[in-house]
Amino acid sequence: MKELLEMLEDIMDIEEGTLETTTVLTDLEEWDSLSKLSLMAEAKKNYQKKLSADEIAGFVTVQDIFDYLQK
Repeated sequence: MKELLEMLEDIMDIEEGTLETTTVLTDLEEWDSLSKLSLMAEAKKNYQKKLSADEIAGFVTVQDIFDYLQK
């Protein structure tokens, strides 16, 4: 989990320790189209998961991303 949080903080260029599993993604101005594209690339590289725009649109919290990448 810590690794994923660090990856997301890096993608969004926000301070380490900012994100929690309950963080609502739409509350973050850094959760923009560039962050979503970066997540797609990192998911494929690090988790061998191909994310679609529709799947990303369904993510509400950081926990949703974690759950998807861990299945």
